[in-house]
Amino acid sequence: MKILTHLSFLAVFLLSSLSASAMDRVLMDNGWSFCLGNDSTWALPSFDDSQWRRLDLPHDWSIEGEFDRQTPAAGDGAYLPTGIGWYRLSLQGQPLLRQANGRRIRLYFEGVYMQSTVYLNGTAVGGHPYGYSGFWIDITERLLPGRNLLAVKVDNSAQKNCRWYSGSGIYRHVWCCMDDPSAIDDPWQLYIRTEQLYGISADGMKADSASLRISYPGRPDEVRMFRQVRLWSPEQPTLYTIQVGGLSIEHGFRQIEFSTEGLKLNGRPYLLNGGCVHHDNGVIGAAAFDDAEWRKARQLKEAGFNAVRTAHNPASETFITACDHLGLLVIDEAFDGLRAKKNPYDYHKLIDQWWQQDVDALVLRDRNHPSVMAWSNGNELFERRKIEVITTSRKLARRMRQLDPSRPVTQALCEVDSIFDPLAETLDIAGYNYLIQFAERDHQRCPDRIIWQTESYADSAFQSWDAAARLPYVIGDFVWTAIDYLGESGIGRAHYASDPADRGEHWEGVKWPWHGAYCGDIDLTGLRKPISYYRQMLWDDAPALHIGVREPDLYVDSIICTKWSTWPTTESWDWPGHEGRPIQVEVYSRYPRVRLYLNDQLVGEKVTSRQERFKATFTLPYQPGTLRAVGLRNDMTPGESQTISTSDRPASFALSADTTILKADGQSLSFVEIQLVDAQGNPCTKANDLLNISLSGPAQLLGIGNGDLTDTVSYAAHVAAGQNSAQHRLWHGRAIAVIRSSHKAGRIKLSVSGAGVKGSLSISAKR
Repeated sequence: MKILTHLSFLAVFLLSSLSASAMDRVLMDNGWSFCLGNDSTWALPSFDDSQWRRLDLPHDWSIEGEFDRQTPAAGDGAYLPTGIGWYRLSLQGQPLLRQANGRRIRLYFEGVYMQSTVYLNGTAVGGHPYGYSGFWIDITERLLPGRNLLAVKVDNSAQKNCRWYSGSGIYRHVWCCMDDPSAIDDPWQLYIRTEQLYGISADGMKADSASLRISYPGRPDEVRMFRQVRLWSPEQPTLYTIQVGGLSIEHGFRQIEFSTEGLKLNGRPYLLNGGCVHHDNGVIGAAAFDDAEWRKARQLKEAGFNAVRTAHNPASETFITACDHLGLLVIDEAFDGLRAKKNPYDYHKLIDQWWQQDVDALVLRDRNHPSVMAWSNGNELFERRKIEVITTSRKLARRMRQLDPSRPVTQALCEVDSIFDPLAETLDIAGYNYLIQFAERDHQRCPDRIIWQTESYADSAFQSWDAAARLPYVIGDFVWTAIDYLGESGIGRAHYASDPADRGEHWEGVKWPWHGAYCGDIDLTGLRKPISYYRQMLWDDAPALHIGVREPDLYVDSIICTKWSTWPTTESWDWPGHEGRPIQVEVYSRYPRVRLYLNDQLVGEKVTSRQERFKATFTLPYQPGTLRAVGLRNDMTPGESQTISTSDRPASFALSADTTILKADGQSLSFVEIQLVDAQGNPCTKANDLLNISLSGPAQLLGIGNGDLTDTVSYAAHVAAGQNSAQHRLWHGRAIAVIRSSHKAGRIKLSVSGAGVKGSLSISAKR
């Protein structure tokens, strides 16, 4: 039996609490000049960039383009433009030198996609080819007392280089960091781990004491003892702040044990209900605004997930921090492919020279985060049938364990058989992609193998949960995917038989106008699909209930599902023209039985036990009105209920913002969900009207869109054009607008019109 114990902690920067001797960080996102194109003279301080566009980071220029079937990145890159772009920033050296006061001055780029070269005063001083890794540049000896010119060339012209939408540009934060190499000031060199937890309570919520080991290069390890600690878990993500040298560090005390007898978190059995996510933020592209990254983590939590896999690249630092604070366990993935190419210019071009720098960048940045439970060194490797895959995987895993011996290493395998056992043996946990049906067979052959399903089909939700619930050596599942994403165009779609271009899977020919993946539990606007509620219900055995209505086959045309899709199912009771014809209603329930009513008339009562997969399906003739499902307890008394109603004519827009107060810092975002409703507040789910959106006040309309991944109207072309208004269609009566604050305080108004009605929402920007 193989047992791995994981005790780890979170490290984040808390600038407000740093002392004068601590590492200082200055955000360098504001005031850049930008231009698409390429000219070597653009690196020179003498070049006049006064005609360039002025902008603040994070920035993704691809999302600001038009969808075009002929773009080099094609469907993998969401049919959006790539190319080469330059950024320039003027720096006054004297204030930085004065603030540094003899300390080292470094630039920290959290992520630039891709092939970046950084120039200071016309001289190349650094850069990085892999667009998902953060990197540091020491400019201590190069910074002039007067004006300095920082220029960054970003080359994303070699296509294809990614199997999903990458975005283009300096899409994550840039910092100027001042630290003392002789002090404990470098967060990537600090490593904190718990030696032992003592006296863990029966509920796994606290421990009597804990011993903490702190390591820093060139210094003896320090051990500290803590009494009466509250433990970190997804249900209780408790963090403690501890001073270590010049750094103020947040910690989450926890213990994870991985074994063939099951996963234990803080001494208690635990199952992982996980989702895979790509790094984009929907209609704003790859731009990693803090608010967008936190929103993504909140969406996962609200959908019932307790774990996430960062497929197939390092996520932003902010996203990992959000997982720490909100409570999500993370499989932190480094790469998609390794030596064998999946696309002509992907990581196989970089691996020989850059693999160790990129592994180091991932592990050193994230090893102190309590949310991170495992490292992944790859995904569905094309060279898996070659002997070299074993040496490559072993080499990457060895480096990961060297930098962080407390966490297991995994990899997502898409074939499992005795021929692949040597590859699986390089790992601590074997990731199975769509292969959970072989777990019992493989356990007979390899009884020490710990398994989690690193990818699963959405429509296999019950089978995936059932395997983890029944088999102790299967410790969880990660569905592909938790959220819809851009690129890998056409995966997850269900289509009509009359759409010949849609035949086959997403890799079998061009699927234009699809420009994204519809396999997520949550769509691009943030709407949870019925499959999301069903999945949450499986993993949480508390009484719950939800309705899903299946689109009738031949309502428009015959429906064809693909591998990653589910049958088109919504919460709509708007089916004009289908009166009197059969329609199927699904009720997902953890109650023993459910009843379904239409217009207060009982349709039927059915059992919803495990044998029925906690699902009841009713077939009834469609009539407009109100559908109501009721859960029944064991004593047959009514429990929870849900209703959905046919909508009347549109009456107003229901505008819902995740925040109505922004910080006037140029970084704060408000995501506004737009829903067309009737006079009773029922969603008008058949409305696809053209929507006019405009914004007034000190803010920017950063992006607008809907959940329809065949709608090829640009999400953000208006941003590049300097406009604060745009048009987009509703889809199922729904759309989303994203508002970005400026550096000015004031009142902001979002105005919406379409379908003969109007609506508005006020937001405040405050300093």
